[in-house]
Amino acid sequence: MDPLFFKLVRVVNLTARPFHERVGREHRLTLNEWRTMAVLAAQPGLNATQVADQTGLDKMAVSRALAGLRRHKRMQRHDDPTDRRSSRLYLTAAGKALHETVGALGREREAELFAGIEAGELARMEATLDKLILAVSNSGDGGGDGAQGPDAQAV
Repeated sequence: MDPLFFKLVRVVNLTARPFHERVGREHRLTLNEWRTMAVLAAQPGLNATQVADQTGLDKMAVSRALAGLRRHKRMQRHDDPTDRRSSRLYLTAAGKALHETVGALGREREAELFAGIEAGELARMEATLDKLILAVSNSGDGGGDGAQGPDAQAV
């Protein structure tokens, strides 16, 4: 029997694996670019450090994702009026449109994956995952400083 942590990693990897074939190739989008887009769509105006914290990706992976999004004109930077060393990040109209398209595919995939799981089980799983995220964020072992390397496959 696999340890629980290994099972978590395995589920994440198995769900992330089809991304390139189903979505990434068609839209010229990496998994980390998608993760970054999803965070910026939900929370426009974050800076790169905040994106790293929200995604669990390391700062270098976020930097590469942001560069890719800018190259394809899916994201733009605005100077932060309160901190001249920092930029606020926003999806462009093209980025928002792509987020809607890919998000719809993601919601379909999520519905397929969770079809056999009861609503109460999903609610308990979400609450447990929220606790785990909080514990990892508070431990100093996560939160965007190495939680995911540049070639990470996890979502």
